[in-house]
Amino acid sequence: MSASGGTKAIVAALLANLSIAVAKFVAFVFSGSSSMLAESVHSLADSGNQGLLLLGGKRAQRAATPQHPFGYGRERYIYAFLVSIVLFSVGGMFALYEGYEKIKHPHEIEHWYWPVGVLVFAIIAETFSFRTAIKESNALRGKKSWREFVRHAKAPELPVVLLEDLGALVGLILALGGVGLALLTGDGVWDGIGTLCIGVLLILIALVLAAETKSLLLGEAAGPEAEQRIEAAIAAGETVTGVIHMRTLHLGPEELLVAAKIAVRHDGTAGEIASAIDAAEARIREAVPIARVIYLEPDIYSETEAAKGPDREASPGGPSTPPDAH
Repeated sequence: MSASGGTKAIVAALLANLSIAVAKFVAFVFSGSSSMLAESVHSLADSGNQGLLLLGGKRAQRAATPQHPFGYGRERYIYAFLVSIVLFSVGGMFALYEGYEKIKHPHEIEHWYWPVGVLVFAIIAETFSFRTAIKESNALRGKKSWREFVRHAKAPELPVVLLEDLGALVGLILALGGVGLALLTGDGVWDGIGTLCIGVLLILIALVLAAETKSLLLGEAAGPEAEQRIEAAIAAGETVTGVIHMRTLHLGPEELLVAAKIAVRHDGTAGEIASAIDAAEARIREAVPIARVIYLEPDIYSETEAAKGPDREASPGGPSTPPDAH
């Protein structure tokens, strides 16, 4: 997995979650707090999720085979989708069940200093993990808002770690609030309510992750800026006069397929057109380095076909506005 996959952020989150999971479980054993049990399962599920992300990144590096000619880059999307399932089932549903049981059968929290101390420690550890994820993400998101970054990032690992760490921090605050109210009032129901809130939070985050990774699994095109650079690179030569229509598809976070029908001069020879296509491919790879699989089909621009409609995808002859030269 490349640096853009956020390996540093994943490892930081894994180490933090493993240590926090052990501490929370010890606190649950001594205090009987359901919030602590839910949070320990949450941290354990998060640790497994980071392991899945690392495994997906490793498997995605396998070389292409005859059966999988475009490689295994999408394995990173598959494992990110599995993360959302684990977060929903193991984390969210378990917390809802535990919260319901605690509200139905409440009991006082014993040895209050255990859950409170562990929660404070966990908040500090998760803050460092979240800070690492933010730092790694800032190097990639540029001027995008955080919402845009999560929605449009092609590498799934950093958005997953960001949302997990954010959910962990909010969950810890909810757990601390539930434990605190239970201690102040002497009513263990508040501990159960805090646990229910944690479950709802985890399920919401899991649904967001599932929706975003589903889109990546189905296949997303390159971003508008990348497509503009590709089109400009194609049309920069003399023989190629423009793009009739083009489609792009991410084969993985760092591998892009480009398929385009390009307009060429009607008086060009076969040799000139072949050389022009080779040159256009070289320009595309220079403009967008992750464009590794490129198929360019030459055609003669047709005003008659273009006049059938403005939809460049539906008109095989080309866009309604002809290129500068044809």
